[in-house]
Amino acid sequence: MRKMTVSEAESALARTVERVAEEGERVALTRDGEPVAAIVPAADLALLEALEDRVDVEEARRALAEEGPSVAWEKVKAEFGL
Repeated sequence: MRKMTVSEAESALARTVERVAEEGERVALTRDGEPVAAIVPAADLALLEALEDRVDVEEARRALAEEGPSVAWEKVKAEFGL
């Protein structure tokens, strides 16, 4: 993965986006030497989001399978003023 400062990315954004889109390059943006963001191909982002969705579904299934008392949705809404 290529690294560049945020300032470098600002001055070369169009060229950087072109390399990411056409060549699949990933670019880590740094500030003070530390990574703060990334420019990645859209396919990589879609994969990341799909993985996050899968984790969310697995966590929801585990939570639903837990035994113990439940709280009515109306009570939760009332408690939080929703």
